[in-house]
Amino acid sequence: MSDEEHHFDSVADAGASKTYPQQVGTIRKNGYIVIKGRPCKVVEVSTSKTGKHGHAKCHFVAIDIFNGKKLEDIVPSSHNCDVPHVNRTDYQLIDISEDGFVSLLTDNGSTKDDLKLPTDDSLLTQIKDGFAEGKDLVVSIMSAMGEEQICAPKDIGPKN
Repeated sequence: MSDEEHHFDSVADAGASKTYPQQVGTIRKNGYIVIKGRPCKVVEVSTSKTGKHGHAKCHFVAIDIFNGKKLEDIVPSSHNCDVPHVNRTDYQLIDISEDGFVSLLTDNGSTKDDLKLPTDDSLLTQIKDGFAEGKDLVVSIMSAMGEEQICAPKDIGPKN
């Protein structure tokens, strides 16, 4: 055996995949799919009949869960496609900084300070107005494929 000490660089990623494969024919409306490398929520699925070359095709119309853009894709229904792991977590809003970042309280009591305010105007005003009025706000964070974004505020009552 060698007397050398092995050194491993610590990597924050545990090696978990950002997506998982799923057969195209099993993906339904309101499910998730990766189109052009973006995580999307399916809003419409139509399946065409098997043609001369034998594959039924699924036509997906989906909306990017982070920027709201509409994307479309046509895939043979017997093939596999990538489905993103989408997580939704609730955090309590502590503070909003001048540069547009929010300070959130996690379940274990630490703070999360790496998220920007959403770009959606109605969501932005809801959060800013609620915070300015002194309400206790809980925000839902949607995360998929290494991206995170605030997707909904909830009012849990006035601050004590």
